[in-house]
Amino acid sequence: MNVKAEANDARFDLVKWLVVAALVVVAVVGNQYYSAEPILYRVLAVLAIGVVAAFVALQTSKGRSFAVLLKEARGEIRKVVWPTRQETTQTTLIVVVVVLVMALLLWGLDSLLGWLVSMVVG
Repeated sequence: MNVKAEANDARFDLVKWLVVAALVVVAVVGNQYYSAEPILYRVLAVLAIGVVAAFVALQTSKGRSFAVLLKEARGEIRKVVWPTRQETTQTTLIVVVVVLVMALLLWGLDSLLGWLVSMVVG
């Protein structure tokens, strides 16, 4: 029974995605058509249409999968141990020092090789 329900949902997914595409087209064309109206009204209208389009998209199987992905990603972000301000500052300083040392080494090597080539070529 579940397979039949999923097949039925998948059949309507195409219709839902067409509705989402139509809503996006309506938002774009409406924004152009009403270009003389104040920008605030146009932004609010596009946002409202975008919310409706997102709601319709979340009703599809791919939309539900995307919502599950977002929930799981949020849970994973909560598990991350973020560095302290001191750790961040120290790491940044180490990176800056290493970059400066490497830049000086490459500049010195480039100057040496340039001088050697100029001596050989004349």
